[in-house]
Amino acid sequence: MNDASQTTWTERDLACDPHQAKDKAQRIEQMFAAIAPWYDLNNRLHSLWRDQAWRRTAVRAAKPKPSDIVLDAACGTGDLTMAFARANPARVIGIDFTVPMLQLARDKSQRPHRWAKAPHYQAGDAMCLPIADAAVDIVSIAFGIRNVADPAAAIGEFYRVLRPGGRLIVLEFSQPRNPLVRLADRFYREKVMPVTATWIARDRSGAYRYLPRSVSAFTDREGLAQHLKNAGFSSVTQKPLTFGVAVCYRGLKN
Repeated sequence: MNDASQTTWTERDLACDPHQAKDKAQRIEQMFAAIAPWYDLNNRLHSLWRDQAWRRTAVRAAKPKPSDIVLDAACGTGDLTMAFARANPARVIGIDFTVPMLQLARDKSQRPHRWAKAPHYQAGDAMCLPIADAAVDIVSIAFGIRNVADPAAAIGEFYRVLRPGGRLIVLEFSQPRNPLVRLADRFYREKVMPVTATWIARDRSGAYRYLPRSVSAFTDREGLAQHLKNAGFSSVTQKPLTFGVAVCYRGLKN
């Protein structure tokens, strides 16, 4: 396990495109292990408490039914997993490859909640899901697709495990299209958040320098939507959230 004293992303690493790092998966796992205890707090503070609203939007977009099985990939500390559980589908599964994040998710699921069944969590990689073909009705991933070493491979896995008629929901950060909003968002994301989030987490892994850089270096909205179409998803839609700071994508498996 990594700790906050170990540097995962240096300034030199981030001067290039971090998504091209050959050992990206290992770095991502180490980074999230380092910041896990402070991850939820930083999410709330630096999204101005919008992150939970974005997840509720994702659940509504998926339209879960009582008979549905939901898979939340790269579930982290389980916020979206639990948002789905509150909708009371038949079963909700959260999968992540960072053990400290999964442990936090499991701990949170033991608290009193308004759901019929607590989520089930297990270790796994979004690019090689431990799920049978056509086994689930909904696949979701929140702010994780850009952290996957090969996003196209992960989206292909999402398609594989979905049943015909299944829905894919992707929540991801984006760069707002309005020039003034985009400028303000970039200043906040690249100048303010890295300083305050690093201080809160007492982090030395470079996580909060990587995270804003990973947004600016990632594909744009049309590029991500095209990834979904290339994997076979149809009726792909994009819903901008909070002036386009985040986007909720939805695709269907025919």
